[in-house]
Amino acid sequence: MNHTLRILFLFILSAATLRAQPATNAPADIAKFTAGMAKNPGFLTFYDDAKKGKIWLEISKFDTELLYYPTLAQGVGSNDIGLDRGRLGQEHVVKFQRSGNKVLMIEPNYAYRAITSDAPERRAVEESFAQSVHAGFEIAAEDANGTVLVDLTPFLMQDAVGAAKAIAQTKQGTYKFDAMRSALYMNRSKAFPQNTEFETIITLTGENPGAYLREVVPTPEAVTMHQHHSFVQLPPLTGPDAYQPRLFDPRIGYGGIEFFDYATPVNQPITKRYISRHRLVKKDPSAAMSEAVKPIIYYMDPGAPEPIRQALMDGTAWWNQAFEAAGFRDAFQVKLLPPDADPMDIRYNLVQWVHRSTRGWSYGASIIDPRTGEILKGKVTLGSLRVRQDYLIAQGLVGNFDGPTMDSSKEDPMMQMSIARLRQLAAHEVGHTLGLPHNYISSTQERASVMDYPTMVAKLNGNTIDLSDAYAKNIGEYDKWSIRYGYEQFTPGTDEKIALQKIVQDMQKTGLLFLTDQDARPEGSVHPATHLWDNGRNAVEELNRVLDVRQVVLRNFSERKIPVGMPMATLEEVFVPMYMFHRYQVEAAVKVVGGMTYTNALRGNQNAGPEQRVMSVVPANEQNQALDALFGTLNPRLLAVPTAVLNLIPPRPFRFDPNQREVFKRHTGMAFDAMGPPEAAASLTLRLLLNPERCARLAHQTGLYYQNLPSLDGVLASLVRYTFGTSKDYRSQPLGASYLTDIQRMTQQKVLEHLMQLAVNTSNEGAVRASAHRAIMSIKQDYASKQVRQTSTRSDALGAPIRDEYPDYLYWLINQYEANPGNVPMTMPLPAPDGSPIDPGQEWLTPDCDWTR
Repeated sequence: MNHTLRILFLFILSAATLRAQPATNAPADIAKFTAGMAKNPGFLTFYDDAKKGKIWLEISKFDTELLYYPTLAQGVGSNDIGLDRGRLGQEHVVKFQRSGNKVLMIEPNYAYRAITSDAPERRAVEESFAQSVHAGFEIAAEDANGTVLVDLTPFLMQDAVGAAKAIAQTKQGTYKFDAMRSALYMNRSKAFPQNTEFETIITLTGENPGAYLREVVPTPEAVTMHQHHSFVQLPPLTGPDAYQPRLFDPRIGYGGIEFFDYATPVNQPITKRYISRHRLVKKDPSAAMSEAVKPIIYYMDPGAPEPIRQALMDGTAWWNQAFEAAGFRDAFQVKLLPPDADPMDIRYNLVQWVHRSTRGWSYGASIIDPRTGEILKGKVTLGSLRVRQDYLIAQGLVGNFDGPTMDSSKEDPMMQMSIARLRQLAAHEVGHTLGLPHNYISSTQERASVMDYPTMVAKLNGNTIDLSDAYAKNIGEYDKWSIRYGYEQFTPGTDEKIALQKIVQDMQKTGLLFLTDQDARPEGSVHPATHLWDNGRNAVEELNRVLDVRQVVLRNFSERKIPVGMPMATLEEVFVPMYMFHRYQVEAAVKVVGGMTYTNALRGNQNAGPEQRVMSVVPANEQNQALDALFGTLNPRLLAVPTAVLNLIPPRPFRFDPNQREVFKRHTGMAFDAMGPPEAAASLTLRLLLNPERCARLAHQTGLYYQNLPSLDGVLASLVRYTFGTSKDYRSQPLGASYLTDIQRMTQQKVLEHLMQLAVNTSNEGAVRASAHRAIMSIKQDYASKQVRQTSTRSDALGAPIRDEYPDYLYWLINQYEANPGNVPMTMPLPAPDGSPIDPGQEWLTPDCDWTR
């Protein structure tokens, strides 16, 4: 009994002792836990644990929304991959939510909402759609007031921008994040009043790197970049400081947000669309012209050299003209980024100068509040090699080198044109960060917007080229209307919806319109006045004018287009854009064929005048004029490279290998291929004209609209007749052994091959395939029949007639098509050198030049 009592006593004593001891797993207080660490107070206070290489984050406000987004602080340098310095990742509205000893970083689903004061209705929507948890953290320390400390390091040490995915998508290899070769970068990890920033050095490792990576990475199996993580305070959604969203109107361009609002009455659209814009408020809301409470200020990257820096600042400052039209005085400003300012700070709108291994697109991106559309920061990325391409084009147009450089005693028209282009480029990209998308119809409306892609206006002055009016010198009239729509502050008591409608209607009365990427970029697009890199009110007239300029430029082309001391072979880089000078206007003119004029008309306003016309087919005479001009671009005399130029471009010297994307492709090895440029230009015209979507419209437009409109059968017959000649002439006129004959036959072959591609492609409409097949059979009958093959002759080098085997080749090729349509042995085409800035391969509706959120 005593033994039992002794055991019971010891058990009770032990239990009491355990209860008296503090819990060993309870979190310590934050001050004690972070003793010896560097504290960084700010929006989100954090601690730098230098000994362990960790960052500890203090969280005091739970269930409070903030903005998180990653950025590339240092990029890869390849435009093709797209991982540029300053590249923004996707924004995420997140909040910290505590669950026991863990904190979750949760992203609510703002794509589906209920804008109502009814809490159960809001909850029903919230519980119907998934959220996303971006990270989970264990609580390491806690204060009595509920503030907790978590280890943020694992979240920061990841490929947050998706660099490995971008490398894989561009077929540059399979890479993965390497934690052992990655680290925190505390020099750029800071806490500001409105945002907290962290930077890391991340390394991706992989094998079999692609050519783009090998060009720019010292050891391409290890790709090391700097990645930035930003946590930003969001504005309140309610109260006097709340941002006021503005409705979107498709007749005037703005990017923005859209979401489903399930609180909308059933008889109204459930999708809500708001524009993206900066917050701008007048000091005096009742004044027609007033200063802003807080002006929009853009800061220029001091890394841009002069005179480029000043040109970029000048072009950016053009936007103040538009804000003045909206009733603001000095509300848009441009300054040089101060030495002590951090470009990652959310308070600085930034124009950043970046370097790549190739020329490429520039970007205008914005960090927005996804809940409202408010722009919190504008971020422009300008590629440094674009200006060099502009200068090279100017060399071909007006270059006249007497020595290794231009005569310093004379004004350099090439530099003047390049600087003028930089001003326009800066204004364009900044416009994206103000909320504006492209407006590709404005180049046909007297340079109405810097948000178009204008090509330089080169005017003929006798036998010389005048570039004095190459680019616009101010903001456009459409730009002023668009800024008025987005930023004008109406006097108290004004019905904003009615006032916005009036702005759009007044703009349209001036004849100004808005059409954008979806209307202009596809090669099969339909609008006859909405294009990239074009000029002039009439696409066909402008094509003829551009061809006249091209003729003079090619006639004047000589060794004086490059500086003394440069290898003669490098003339080819200058020659390429001169020979292809008409390429963009060809693309513009071809849209007249099977084209339709339309606007983003709204019901109830389509009868307001021609500016609100819903849709009309391009008249027959205009389509026929376009066809005549396009056929003219297939003329062997137009396609021929001048003999003087052929004698100026030798094979490349040692260590002067070209960028293969900037020169003509060739079948002739090291020697310049005289057939390469004609094939590239002819193939361009044929590809555009015989676009399957365009052909489908041609196949039906006579039956749908007017019988005098060109039909697809008629267009194909005219194309064959223009390139082959009449069947009688083809049989009776022997062809001489000449360069022009070779070009003519190459063009004929390309016509046949394009027709075969049109006929065999199973995704094309049946009527299109049938018309292409009929055209092929007509070629066989008229130009490759037995009679033609037996009687056709050509001249040999001495002028003596000999049998012509070319009709035999056409006959053989068509027989292959008839026997096995899906496997015709066509010649691999020689594509044209890159024209637009080299594309990173991104979908054109997201970034390309481009406007992104």
